[in-house]
Amino acid sequence: MADTSAPPVSGQEEAAAESVNWTRALARYRDPDIRRSLLELCITAVPFVGLWALSLIAVKFGWYWASAILAVLGAGFLLRLFMIQHDCGHGAFFPGRRGNDWTGRVLSIITFTPYDMWRRAHAVHHASCGNLDHRGIGDVDTLTVREYLGRSRWGRFAYRLYRHPAIMFGLGPSWLFLLQNRLPVGFMRNKGWTPWISTMATNAAIVAVIGLLAYAIGPVPLLLVHLPIMLIAATIGVWLFFVQHQFEETHWETNEGWNFQEAALHGSSHYDLPGILRWFTANIGMHHVHHLSSRIPYYRLPEVLRDHPELRDISRLTLWQSFQCVRLTLWDEERRKLISFKETRALYGA
Repeated sequence: MADTSAPPVSGQEEAAAESVNWTRALARYRDPDIRRSLLELCITAVPFVGLWALSLIAVKFGWYWASAILAVLGAGFLLRLFMIQHDCGHGAFFPGRRGNDWTGRVLSIITFTPYDMWRRAHAVHHASCGNLDHRGIGDVDTLTVREYLGRSRWGRFAYRLYRHPAIMFGLGPSWLFLLQNRLPVGFMRNKGWTPWISTMATNAAIVAVIGLLAYAIGPVPLLLVHLPIMLIAATIGVWLFFVQHQFEETHWETNEGWNFQEAALHGSSHYDLPGILRWFTANIGMHHVHHLSSRIPYYRLPEVLRDHPELRDISRLTLWQSFQCVRLTLWDEERRKLISFKETRALYGA
């Protein structure tokens, strides 16, 4: 998947990047600026509330075209609020844990994502990303070619259905944010009651807020305003998580050969988005840097690429290239890359 807009990273640059102890090198970027964090929260939350209110006015007057436009903009700010919650979960947004946790819990009512449950699951994802022997929590389900070929006809059909774009980016986001996040059944094993307490407390708060809003403005206007915003933001969020790890030259390894730094550098993409999209996605496209050091606040990630240019082209994906990732579905252990069902048929006859 070559990129003609920028020269590929040279073997020398890549070797230099591999040789750096990134945990040590990136430690100085980990300190959040509380004033910057508060500013980021304000310039995200205030416009979101304003757009939500304007969308409500548009619905009340029957201007549904205006409400649709406002829903797209509102979804962008809701996505950004989720990214702030994400940073809180890593302890990266505020200096103290209490500030991170309670900000994250309040935002979880808006994002429909139980904070404490998601924080634990996401920590597992970071600790095992790219490890073939520890898949299943916080990942897009990915089979190897061998595993796929070893399935029954029904098993193959079920996996193909799961990986179909209409399911992955159509029904999937609705299922995840509206239903799966409401009950952590089988999602967190051996974690006691914490996931349930987090989920049920978030559910109760969501019900209370929805009840108050439905009483104040009516259930139909509430549905017409918030549901489109929620579903658009959820779909974009699922897409971002997908392309951050599901690209052709990604990295998977068995437990014996797995290495945290290598998995971060080569198993997480640098999704090089246009500036306005980088802002709305809170620099999450710099995902290889985020996986190298998850305690770096999102607003400091550009500093890392500025000071360490050898990271810019490693695992780089442009917006156009990312659309080609949809067809990639199976990890080919022999060729060490993701391939499509069509390629699997051509190579392995199934």
